[in-house]
Amino acid sequence: MGDLELLLLPGEAEVLVRGLRSFPLREMGSEGWNQQHENLEKLNMQAILDATISQGEPIQELLVTHGKVPTLVEELIAVEMWKQKVFPVLCRVEDFKPQNTFPIYMVVHHEASIINLLETVFFHKEVCESAEDTVLDLVDYCHRKLTLLVARSGCGGPPEGEGSQDSNPMQELQKQAELMEFEIALKALSVLRYITDCVDRQWSVSQPPQLAPLKRMQCLHPVCWFLSPGKLQQFEGSRWHTVAPSEQQKLSKLDGQVWIALYNLLLSPEAQARYCLTSFAKGQLLKLRAFLTDTLLDQLPNLAHLQSFLAHLALTETQPPKKDLVLEQIPEIWERLERENRGKWQAIAKHQLQHVFSPSEQDLRLQAQRWAETYRLDVLEAVAPERPRCAYCSADASKRCSRCQKEWYCCRECQVKHWEKHGKTCVLAAQGDRAK
Repeated sequence: MGDLELLLLPGEAEVLVRGLRSFPLREMGSEGWNQQHENLEKLNMQAILDATISQGEPIQELLVTHGKVPTLVEELIAVEMWKQKVFPVLCRVEDFKPQNTFPIYMVVHHEASIINLLETVFFHKEVCESAEDTVLDLVDYCHRKLTLLVARSGCGGPPEGEGSQDSNPMQELQKQAELMEFEIALKALSVLRYITDCVDRQWSVSQPPQLAPLKRMQCLHPVCWFLSPGKLQQFEGSRWHTVAPSEQQKLSKLDGQVWIALYNLLLSPEAQARYCLTSFAKGQLLKLRAFLTDTLLDQLPNLAHLQSFLAHLALTETQPPKKDLVLEQIPEIWERLERENRGKWQAIAKHQLQHVFSPSEQDLRLQAQRWAETYRLDVLEAVAPERPRCAYCSADASKRCSRCQKEWYCCRECQVKHWEKHGKTCVLAAQGDRAK
């Protein structure tokens, strides 16, 4: 692990952090944007390595010192809007048949890169505080993702990853984006839990102007209802598992995040002083009692306080909500971006088709070289949460493509079946490695 600690030297990391900036939607996928995406990936991997070896957290310190957390939040929401407004337009263009969809994939993947970095650094409360007013936008972002997560729970889990033999590259990219949305939502859950940790510290009674995030989570977006636990299946280590009956009461990492978020939203003094306890809210919260088993309390003893709170709540009469907040901060990033780009989605897509997502063969080779330098295999393997998965069937994989060393397979047959999709990327990546 010693060599991996030098992925970014302190001076290099500071240069990358100081250079972070917001990009207009029109410039996503451009040369400057791609450079920042690569820089973010390096910062992301370094932050994970720092957390793994537990020897200081230079990335989060740099983000706070240089005031770049609001920039990350704005970029996160901008790429979310691009995926909702521009990406579907690109997918509907019938005569758009790019040689390689990886440039578009990098923009689609950008949201996952940022939310992953935020999940890593938001563990530290000073990072949440440094988000300043953009924490409102981040709460709204997390709410949108959790709404999607709850909607999908009725379908039994995330969308299937099996590809169709008749699908074209853009359709495959849409499927990959849909699969990615599920994991992004789980990262958003973790980020939201870290925000709730700051209720006592950041939004105290003595700071009325900063109460908006707490009010946003409790009243405008009753997140605790979305987070109500319960599972027959669980998603862990990038895989969806059916939970055996004997294991259903075992607390997973995601379960723990849900319970801690609920605990923070319901039991902190500031939260209790301002929670609007309507009849509907009371009914929803009392449903949690069924999940507070002895097994769960053994794993998270602090939940005994939540159990006592719910027992008291069952005997409490509800009251009309108090209208004690005259002025309230509201999130503005999404609304501002939508106002600036309203009616321009087709024009943005057309510009990007012509100038960004139709690179020449030489440009693709140069990009492949940069990708190979950014995504170092030794680092990726060090930060990977589990064993590699087969690129074709998603089974455990032990064999790697000998040419590009980027994709993994469980057997020769899967590699042959996947070659039609992987071939061009493989050749470009191998050429990039040789050019270094």
